[in-house]
Amino acid sequence: MFIKVTTSGPRRYVQLVEAYRDDEGRPKQRTVATLGRLDQLHTDLESVISGLLRVTGKTMSEALPTPSLAFEPARDYGDVWALTELWNTLGFERLRQIFESTRHNIDVEALIRLMVLNRLCDPESKVGVLRWIETIALPGVMAETIEHQHLLRAMDAMVEHKDEVDQVLAGLLRPLVDQDLAVVFYDMTTIRAAGLSQQNDDVRKFGMSKEGVIARQVMLGVVQTAKGLPLYHEVFDGNTAEVTTLKPTIETIIARFPVKRVIAVADRSLLSTDNLTELQAIQLPGGGALEFILAVPGRRYAHFVDLLAPFHGEHCTDVNNELIGEVAWGNLRLIVAHDPDVAAQTSAKRDKLIEELEKKAAVDQHSRRTGWRQAQARPQTVRRRRPRPLLPGSVRRTPDTHHSGRPQERTVHLHHQ
Repeated sequence: MFIKVTTSGPRRYVQLVEAYRDDEGRPKQRTVATLGRLDQLHTDLESVISGLLRVTGKTMSEALPTPSLAFEPARDYGDVWALTELWNTLGFERLRQIFESTRHNIDVEALIRLMVLNRLCDPESKVGVLRWIETIALPGVMAETIEHQHLLRAMDAMVEHKDEVDQVLAGLLRPLVDQDLAVVFYDMTTIRAAGLSQQNDDVRKFGMSKEGVIARQVMLGVVQTAKGLPLYHEVFDGNTAEVTTLKPTIETIIARFPVKRVIAVADRSLLSTDNLTELQAIQLPGGGALEFILAVPGRRYAHFVDLLAPFHGEHCTDVNNELIGEVAWGNLRLIVAHDPDVAAQTSAKRDKLIEELEKKAAVDQHSRRTGWRQAQARPQTVRRRRPRPLLPGSVRRTPDTHHSGRPQERTVHLHHQ
């Protein structure tokens, strides 16, 4: 039973209502008693409540305790739930099969999924992930049981079973890769690394970063399709030469994805004469040759001077818009793109740099001349060593001055009396 307030015209009444089900199981309500009009109850209602409390053996203070309220933040669920469904739909739960037969007593797949979802929702460090999971409700994961060392052990497990993980990921990506035409882009970047600790086989090395400074870092190479689908990545030592990574990376892509045609696109840091020779020798599984596009500023390579000078004089002198041309270079096609605005900016920057270097060279030369003159004008001082005491019977040769002004030597004999 429960209390119900009903309205009849302008008046409101308080009724005691009972809920029940009829013979057919349908829910029904019936009025047990009408306690009176709501605006006229006052003390009458209190006496009814007191009577009911006496029947139950309770007092007013026991029946109506002071409530204690506590506000707790709601946990996020929508984004992690949707991403978990996407994770399973794409087939990444197959990673669980790799680690089930290993010695690890943690759910490696769940921990990896947790760190991936954190990267997508609220990127944090490993310690930050522990704070993040306290704000979410992740299906199938008990957040209170996860510790920092569990996340580190999950990453170690990934490294130990890298080949098996790569095979699973390649199998998931193969249906998404165009078998007839696959344009792949390859690029590298540097990632700064903090800390001074030294580890065995440490990939954190000092090298030239993309910011143009020497820093402790690792290098990351990424291959993706023209639509932005990542196919492969690899972490290299921080002092690795970029040109040495292109050929083995392309060979890995060809072995992993049996495409009929591959056009590799890379930037200027990956161009070298050796690379060109090696790339032309790569054969695809179907027997075709690897195609590639390497972009490079023409001014940086002496190989192109004799080719580009006539082309520049004939086509690029008086143009106002971007110009595209082609020049044969051995058995390769050299596509030339000339932008007059970029050329003007580059020339102005170069002239300014040359001017600054000439001014600096003039100042340095003047400083050297001034310093030489001051050194010639400064009186020369000769420091004489303090003579050591002689033992009886010893001989010392001391400098003397000849009448010509040149220093001479004289012999002094000491005798013991």
